[in-house]
Amino acid sequence: MNGERVLVTGAGGFIGPHVVAALKAAGYRIRVAQRSAAPVPAGAEAVVTGDLATLVDWSAALEGVQHVVHLAGLAHAGPGLDEDLYRRINTRATLDLAEAARRAGVSRFVCISSIKAQSGAFDGPPLREDDAPAPDDAYGRSKLAAEQGLARLDFDWVALRPVLVYGPGVKANMAALLKLARLPVPLPLGALIAPRSLLAVENLADAVQFALTPACPARRVFTVADPEPISVAAILTALRAGMGRGPGLVAVPLGLLRLAARLVGHEDAFVKLSGSLVALPEGLLRAGWRPPLTTRTALERLAASSGAG
Repeated sequence: MNGERVLVTGAGGFIGPHVVAALKAAGYRIRVAQRSAAPVPAGAEAVVTGDLATLVDWSAALEGVQHVVHLAGLAHAGPGLDEDLYRRINTRATLDLAEAARRAGVSRFVCISSIKAQSGAFDGPPLREDDAPAPDDAYGRSKLAAEQGLARLDFDWVALRPVLVYGPGVKANMAALLKLARLPVPLPLGALIAPRSLLAVENLADAVQFALTPACPARRVFTVADPEPISVAAILTALRAGMGRGPGLVAVPLGLLRLAARLVGHEDAFVKLSGSLVALPEGLLRAGWRPPLTTRTALERLAASSGAG
């Protein structure tokens, strides 16, 4: 395995540097595909391939490559974006690269999909890998279409569906929880005990590396999550522990919290915050994947690295 070359797309994003570091640590040689000339991770080589929204010639990037890790894509940006753009970048470009990889004799193609390809529901039963997918937005549909296209190709591929990924540099919901945890006051969120699945970025990088090994079955879609779901109250507790502080949580009844959220126009956000979204990484665990970090440890590290105290 050591010395095999991996082409990584999307290496400059939030997840990319962690994946590149994990693959380098495992002994792979790294080639990163870039939209335009940009700084290259230490120890990696780069090739400029252009914008995924256009037709890309992958031949030079794939020369001498044994594996592909496809991280690049159009991120989930909420409503309003053209569904055709999602399809062009997340579906068509993925399948163009996969077909080029197949022709080039690549051994394994690992694609980062999303749990949104399976469902966008909150407060339902735990999502399992054999559940029928039911994406509810353009992003999820574009990711599911890419998975379905991969299934029609005659070579070894693996699609990984991560849940909400957190780690240094995280934005959106987890960044908002970090800000709350920093506040030097008790928080009225102790009653938010519904379980939800998270994924440490370090664990995702480890899962990508595992997906390149013979131990991981090919031609399958896998959920990727930290094995133990966690509540919002427990997330805040872990973040504050990483800051060297106690939980400082007060269990205000959910009905009162929802009313307050409605009065300030944030009821939808409260529903997502208070609801349950659990996805179980059963397939990877059965295959032998063991994530290196527990959720609590990863959250404490995130808080400590944020510089808050």
